Amino acid sequence: MGMAGGATGGHPYVVAHRGASVDLPEHTLAAYDLALQQGADGVECDVRLTRDGHLVCVHDRRVDRTSNGVGPVSTMTLAQLRALDYAVHHSDRHLDPGDRDGGLLTLDALLGLVLDWRRPVKIFIETKHPVRYGAQVENRLLALLRRFGIATPASADHSRAVVMSFSAAALWRVRRAAPLLPTVLLGKSTRTLGGGAATTVGATAIGPSIATLRAHPQLVDRAAAQGRALYCWTVDRFDDARFCRDVGVAWLATHHPARVKAWLREEAPAG
Repeated sequence: MGMAGGATGGHPYVVAHRGASVDLPEHTLAAYDLALQQGADGVECDVRLTRDGHLVCVHDRRVDRTSNGVGPVSTMTLAQLRALDYAVHHSDRHLDPGDRDGGLLTLDALLGLVLDWRRPVKIFIETKHPVRYGAQVENRLLALLRRFGIATPASADHSRAVVMSFSAAALWRVRRAAPLLPTVLLGKSTRTLGGGAATTVGATAIGPSIATLRAHPQLVDRAAAQGRALYCWTVDRFDDARFCRDVGVAWLATHHPARVKAWLREEAPAG
């Protein structure tokens, strides 16, 4: 399941964006467990650092949208974050707030779930910037990956973890400290992704949005010519999933892993 040429099996690998986040609250253990049961080839999460130095899976700078609390993640301790209910805004309320599956998810716990799964699944970890703690985020992340024994894969292809960021500086820190870990430079424009930034920071893949890729499908071939794979986000529509397959995207992130896996399995119509 290589980073480069990930689509050699004829279709892209499917990454569950924040877990099966339409069915269950995003970034909860239950959402990731469901995504893995649905056959996701990889899972994606966003990480931030708590005030007391723990990596937690929360997308926004603040907890307001995804919990019954208010305020920035960076000003709260792990214990304070754990006290909140992360299923409160989701249509599926059957997750009990006290339940581990519906509570705050640490990267530690997510890595445990993914690495213990019955088949090899990749975890795509996005570090958010700019943040209060700057380089500490990558330092903590690499320390955690070392603790799990996955910071020095035999090759990028065999890596279980992939680090992603919109910040080129963040990826450069990872490349310097853990040169074998695959990295994805995320970007919203071809200026970022088609230019020299990915080469400069040694990214093994680039990550355009589906809108950017639709506008500039040549990004796939350009990346391939530079030995880079392509990770596309966030692909939830049938025609977009098929488009990714047709242009040779290696990995696609989606909120609907089961549905997209099924769409990609269906044979392309003859002729």
